[in-house]
Amino acid sequence: MQTSTPKKYINVYLCLGSNMGDRMGHLRMASDLITKNIGNIAKKSHLYDTQPWGNTEQDAFLNQVVMVNTTLDPRDILKEITQIEREMGRARKENDKWGPRQIDIDILLYGKRIIRDKGLEIPHPELHKRAFVLVPLMELAPEYEHPILKQQIDELFMACEDPSEVVMLDIR
Repeated sequence: MQTSTPKKYINVYLCLGSNMGDRMGHLRMASDLITKNIGNIAKKSHLYDTQPWGNTEQDAFLNQVVMVNTTLDPRDILKEITQIEREMGRARKENDKWGPRQIDIDILLYGKRIIRDKGLEIPHPELHKRAFVLVPLMELAPEYEHPILKQQIDELFMACEDPSEVVMLDIR
């Protein structure tokens, strides 16, 4: 009888964001679809009301970071995230990188892996520059060491030059 090796679970940190329509409803729906298609959400940050980044001429975002236990590889996670976004009505446009959206899901960290491929960069290349990512990530994993920068998340936040306001809501 041949035994199969159990799949190894990896902790993946995802950032969810919405600034159109029922922002809270969009984040809840995305969380449900992540649990269904990617893996169990082990931890969720509070929700944060945040200023738009990049293109500031749009409505405020609601952001949250979740830690997911998954056996999927990074490319499969990206494929599932893209499908979730599409299913929720997001149409990615070439020239609208930071435009309004019902849902945006970014892979921030995948264990300690470093991936720099076309269309997939982990850790997220802008993670350390964005207060709306660092604040909820710091809530979940303040001592997590960025695999490239070799600094903990709380240290990255202290060095972050993003002056954007990030307001915690008493909701997870």
